[in-house]
Order: sequence, then structure tokens, then C-alpha cells
Amino acid sequence: MIALLALFPVAIWLYLLAGRGMFWVMKERDDADTPPKPAHWPSVVAVVPARNEADVIARSIGSLLAQDYPGAFRIVLVDDQSEDGTAKTARKLAGADELEIVSGSPRPVGWAGKVWAMKQGTEKAGTPDYVWFTDADIDHRPDNLRSLIARAEHKHLVLTSLMVKLHCKRFVEAYLIPAFVFFFDMLYPFAWVNDPKNKTAAAAGGCMLVKRTALEAAGGIDAIHGEIIDDCALGRALKAQGPIWLGLTERASSIRPYAGLQEIRRMIARSAYAQLGYSPLALAGTLLGMIVVYVAAPYFALFTRESPQASGILAWAAMALAYQPILKFYRASPLWGAAMPLIGLIYSLFTLDSAIQHWRGRGGMWKGRAQAKGQPL
Repeated sequence: MIALLALFPVAIWLYLLAGRGMFWVMKERDDADTPPKPAHWPSVVAVVPARNEADVIARSIGSLLAQDYPGAFRIVLVDDQSEDGTAKTARKLAGADELEIVSGSPRPVGWAGKVWAMKQGTEKAGTPDYVWFTDADIDHRPDNLRSLIARAEHKHLVLTSLMVKLHCKRFVEAYLIPAFVFFFDMLYPFAWVNDPKNKTAAAAGGCMLVKRTALEAAGGIDAIHGEIIDDCALGRALKAQGPIWLGLTERASSIRPYAGLQEIRRMIARSAYAQLGYSPLALAGTLLGMIVVYVAAPYFALFTRESPQASGILAWAAMALAYQPILKFYRASPLWGAAMPLIGLIYSLFTLDSAIQHWRGRGGMWKGRAQAKGQPL
């Protein structure tokens, strides 16, 4: 019986390695090819929702102002009722004629905070060919917009999204941040997202270039007004309008470090229970699945003998192997692969915490707002 149980983690990891779009290889990257320059550079407006971002806003907006883009381009910064002087700091940027700062109005009932800021930004954007949604803590290389537009125009994409490189310099970041991207790609295999014939749809909210006419055809930002996981919701809405693309990049990076374990916990707990549809049954199934996928392998490897032990070692080796490409992308030690069982356990606890926070009336908590379904919006 134990030998049979020990085969479950092995079977799961064999499927994950070979049958889920080869997600773990992480081959969908914006530097894997070079799309040709378009014959005409379309107009673009960057929409930047910002709430209490005074410590990073100058660098992020500065990187947008420094874009080496040949077409018409301007920036709309929506100050979402910040309390730290975000807008004041942004106004100090020299030579920022392309920058318009909008004072955000209070959220209507049922709207998530960031989505409401995105809505106000798109209204100010007017009628450009593309709207570029990007977060206020992202630093873009000068060639990023040119690269995005070249890809979008060449492949006729309605949504071109980049998973920006998250801050990963501290020990706790190396421990948990590459796993965030790994789990995201496992949940939404980028190859499936990029396949027009596959229903899987997703996006990464830090950098999303959207064809304006497609956004309007999808119902505009109003179509995702209450979504906590707004980027994936937008990906689903736009994939119904045409092809979308999602990949890794080094052209855009998050400049906000994670000070410690609690900050990473809050980042994950904000949306984990929403991803499960606020379902206690889905939560129980997910926690059980995480135990089978991650915790069972080291148990069998360390505390059994003969064939169960061999199965445990094989499953453990498979997860360590699958983790190597994202570790290489983040320039983290390959030895972190051996820690995958513990990393999986930590993420399971963060998911449970997300549900607990929701039950306490603090679901979707971000920058002082509880925004999850059923919470006081």
C-alpha cells in the first residue's frame, strides 16, 4: 500500500514535466526572438495606477519618460488617494511634458482599487492605438515599449504582457520569489496562454500593452471592475477578442524590495483565496494537493525504504530539476531546487492564511484596503 501511495508524487511530477505545456522550461521570453520593426509606430498612452508610491514613483515614471519610442507617447499617472505625497513627488520630475497626473476619485461600490484607477486612467488616455498598463514600482529599460509594440504589431496581438523581473537580492527573496513565478507559470502555462487555440488566458499586471479597440470590444475596464486578480481577468476578457502573449522579461523589473517574510506573505495572501473562488472546498483540495505534490516526496525519501524510498527520491529530484530554469533566470543558487518541498509547504500556509484573512473580513488586503469578494469595498 505504501509503495502504491509513493507513486502518486512521481506520477504527478512526470505529468508536470511533460504534460503541462513544458511550463518549467520558461522558454517564453521577450528576448527569445526579435520581431521586425513596424512600418508605422502607433500611438501609446501609459496608464500608471499609484497608491502610496512616493519612494519609487520618480524612478518608475522616469523610466517611462526615458522610453526611446519613435511614435506618439504620453503618460497618465492616476494618484489613487495616496497619503504619502506620491503625486507631489511625481510633479517634481523635470522635463515631464508628456506626463499628466490625475487625482483619483473615491471608488464606487463594487470596484477594486487598482481597477478603478485603471478605469480613470483609460478615460484620460483618450483614443490612442494602445494603452500600456504598468505598475508604479516598475523600472523599464528604454527599449521596452519599442519591443512591446514590435511584437504586438507583428503578431497582431490584442494583449502583450510581460512578467516583470521581481526583486530578488535578499535571502528571503531568493527563497520564495522565484517560486512565485514558477507557480504562476504552472497554473497558467505561458505556452498555453500564447496559443490562440487554447482557452487558458492570463496576464501579468506589471506590464500589459492592450489594443484599445479590443479593450473597448471586451467591455472596457468595467468588465473586470471587481476583480482582485485583475490582470488574469483582463487576459480572459481580451483573449476572446484575439491572440494574446505572455512571457518573461529582463527589460522591466520591480524596484520595490521585499523587506521580509511577512511582506511576501501579504503579497501572496492578497489573492490566493480569490484564485480559489473563495471556496472552502477548493481550499481543502488545494492544501491536500500541495501536501501530495511537495511534502510527500521527502517523507518517502527520508522515512521509508526500498521502492517507496526510491519513488520519493525520484519525485524530489523531478521537482528540483523543474525549478532550475527559473532559478537560473533569477541568478539564484541551483541548490534552492532541493528546498522545493519546504517552499511548497510555505506557499500552502500562505494560501491558508489568505482564506483566514478573508474570513476575518480582511480579504484582499492591500495598502489599507480589504477588497476581496464579500469584504467592505
